[in-house]
Amino acid sequence: MGSMKTIDELDRAVISCRACPRLVRWREKVAVEKKAEFRDEPYWGRAVPAFGPADARVLIVGLAPAAHGANRTGRMFTGDRSGDVLYAALNAVGLSNMPTSTHIGDGLTLRGVRITAPVHCAPPDNKPTTTERDRCRGWLDIELELLKPTLRSIVVLGGFGWQALLPVLEKNGWQIPRPRRKFGHGIEVDLGSVRLFGSYHVSQRNTFTGRLTPTMIENVLRAAGSHAGLSVTSAAS
Repeated sequence: MGSMKTIDELDRAVISCRACPRLVRWREKVAVEKKAEFRDEPYWGRAVPAFGPADARVLIVGLAPAAHGANRTGRMFTGDRSGDVLYAALNAVGLSNMPTSTHIGDGLTLRGVRITAPVHCAPPDNKPTTTERDRCRGWLDIELELLKPTLRSIVVLGGFGWQALLPVLEKNGWQIPRPRRKFGHGIEVDLGSVRLFGSYHVSQRNTFTGRLTPTMIENVLRAAGSHAGLSVTSAAS
């Protein structure tokens, strides 16, 4: 992957990545066959870079792009039901300028927040292998190194991201408490200059069943933003 000096360099390199043959075949197959409701739209069909400012104080770590979401639009959590929940919550707590995200040119901006994932290509059945996760980990390693001067909070969406992230944080010099804390919604782990916040993933399985409610994800984002020194809205009474 080599050394990169800027977030822009990193994002461009991610887009051109073809390191995982299974994921490359799948993302390109989906982009050709398409979903019926998007049959007239062009698909991105490549690795999806992270989204947000290069001096972000909060990093949100998801799982992987959705086949007909980010793999179609080219932007993390954009154009699918999970993104509907996440971007509405970010807007509700004052960390984005609008509550929806439909395509790259829709005018959405994030305020002090960047969104990334341990795996940058859409995987079959939303399940990357551990080998694919580990191969993609280098991008996250570079991203954390570049964000280190400003990064103060990390919100991890789901156990997969939690497991993928901890070794990378340790490699970049943050001291992980022993024994390692298990993932759970609402968990917070202080690493000194950075605090980790755990949240259930904004997947349909979690949001449709009520395992994760809008209030729950908003509370985590609000806590992370506040810890990072960002201006956030207070919880509704």
